[in-house]
Amino acid sequence: MDPSADHIDKPEPRGQALAAFLAICAIYLALPRNLVVGPIWLLPTVIVALLVPTVVSHRVGKHSLNRALGIIINGITTLALIGSVILLVRALPSHRESPLQLLRSGGLLWLTNVIVFALWYWRLDGGGPTRRHKENKFGSTSFLFPQMQIPHDERAQFACARWRARFVDYLFVAFTQSSTFGPTDAPLLARWAKVLAMCQIFISLSIIILIISRAVGVM
Repeated sequence: MDPSADHIDKPEPRGQALAAFLAICAIYLALPRNLVVGPIWLLPTVIVALLVPTVVSHRVGKHSLNRALGIIINGITTLALIGSVILLVRALPSHRESPLQLLRSGGLLWLTNVIVFALWYWRLDGGGPTRRHKENKFGSTSFLFPQMQIPHDERAQFACARWRARFVDYLFVAFTQSSTFGPTDAPLLARWAKVLAMCQIFISLSIIILIISRAVGVM
């Protein structure tokens, strides 16, 4: 029996996505108070409160509920990220943050941007992790990963004959897009992915331009 066929039939691990949400909570708690929308405990509390039924719904097979809750959490974290970036823009003219604090805040928001959009790509590609597992298809429907570009008859020697993306692959896509302001090793195929990528790149560019402009202003 082909071991690679057994590997793809295993349920897609969700621990990495769960850790990503918890990382967003930790980053949010580390932000300066003036860059936080509402009480500083509000977003982490909401995320944890929604993660519990999300995990339970997945365990008991309520896939529609699981998907809906996942999209709600993604939406809330995205709105919180946008709110913090807007507050960062408003805080620049007042010079309330030192250059070092601004660099730290910008770095935290940039990292949050990477994680938030990695979660979107993971949640939406191919209908989500549950559907990807059920359909048991090779590769991805929304991204052209390098493994998908290997000729069919050569995939076995690269141990990717039955390959499909995991959360870390979407995290890498989000990281490279925020770093290079465009797709690198995984071109975008789906229109929704292109729209999300434009939003992610715009946020990343805004953060970096703000930091550079502030740095120039204090020179």
